[in-house]
Amino acid sequence: MSDTVIRVENLGKKYIIGHQQQERYTALRDVIANKAKSLLATLNPLSQNSKNEAKNFREEFWALNDVSFEIKQGDRVGIIGRNGAGKSTLLKILSRITEPTTGQIGIKGRVASLLEVGTGFHPELTGRENIYLNGAILGMSKAEIKNKFDEIVDFAEVEKFLDTPVKRYSSGMYVRLAFAVAAHLEPEILIVDEVLAVGDAEFQEKCLGKMDAVGKGGRTVLFVSHNMASIQYLCSTAILLKSGSIAAIGQPTEIVGKYLWDTQERSSIDLREWNDRITTGEAKLIQFEIANGNGKPTISIPVGGSICFTLHAEFYEPIVNPSFGVIVHNALGDPILDIRSNHDGLQVGRVKDKITVQGYVDNVGLYPGRYFLSPWITDSALTQNIDFVQRCCTLQVEAVPGPYGDLQLDPKWGKFFIQSNWMINELSAKN
Repeated sequence: MSDTVIRVENLGKKYIIGHQQQERYTALRDVIANKAKSLLATLNPLSQNSKNEAKNFREEFWALNDVSFEIKQGDRVGIIGRNGAGKSTLLKILSRITEPTTGQIGIKGRVASLLEVGTGFHPELTGRENIYLNGAILGMSKAEIKNKFDEIVDFAEVEKFLDTPVKRYSSGMYVRLAFAVAAHLEPEILIVDEVLAVGDAEFQEKCLGKMDAVGKGGRTVLFVSHNMASIQYLCSTAILLKSGSIAAIGQPTEIVGKYLWDTQERSSIDLREWNDRITTGEAKLIQFEIANGNGKPTISIPVGGSICFTLHAEFYEPIVNPSFGVIVHNALGDPILDIRSNHDGLQVGRVKDKITVQGYVDNVGLYPGRYFLSPWITDSALTQNIDFVQRCCTLQVEAVPGPYGDLQLDPKWGKFFIQSNWMINELSAKN
């Protein structure tokens, strides 16, 4: 018997997008002209049809196009891609929420999905009632649900609100209970979208641990996330979607590297809508720029070259002397360098509204290769991440002729080098 639990063949999903031409403000002359056109349309109906066709038209949009893959029992599959790549559409089809336009899917086993806040819960029912409702939808008996009930409530940490209608829950409470139900009612296939980003860092770590346990227990997990560290930690396979099609399938480290390299090869990054971040909401990095020692925007520097970072941020709450910085990661995502403004003694005082800071590093001691950059803001004591944007930009260090031309990226030599000065202290002559 085949151990394939999900088979997707030539899957496509088409949407029809309606467009309406925007009209400018209406002046008196427009009213007079429109009256004349209306009279003309009465005399000549064809002119009116032509006008309507110009103002309104429909366009086909393929959210997914010719997608094919197989997933085995026990696989933990991460699905990544930029916004609009088709990730959520794919999960909705696999969850039987949306019908495909073309192709077919085969699913063997019970599926539990957590795609967005509110999925699968009735807002008028209490948390307790929704647990039993979800279990019944999954085909479980009342006795089976009861055996898992205490474990679900303990994981979700909503015991005090168990008999409150879920419409009164905060988004965090809602997600905690929804995930606990989906993960504990023993589905053969667990499908989770980026919704976990609503929870706090501790809860996200708890959920990742549970999904890991679900996968190791022989069940199948599909996970969409913008958090590349989570994809690499949890998943055994990764699928990269690009413009509705599969761009690559393979080991998570390889696919994550391809995704980061393809999408972040820019020297100026707009961070306003960047999802892969840890933030308190007190401030937000909105733009990150890198340049070489001469101030020229670039993502490539020579070994031993210089680099300039520019961080643009908005503060929504006043904060005294926040620290700014950049973490440098290697190609596997491991942090290897931490560059901080407080090491240079920068004091910015009480910050409110917008601020721009720059950091400059001379003689960058990185071996040739590809690196990723994570800009951040913390409080003055560096104890809390106010905004930490993860791996938003790539940096390529090139080997060039010169004093560092012999350097090669080799793990046995270390992760980076430090510029040093050498001199002869004593020279003994041999007789």
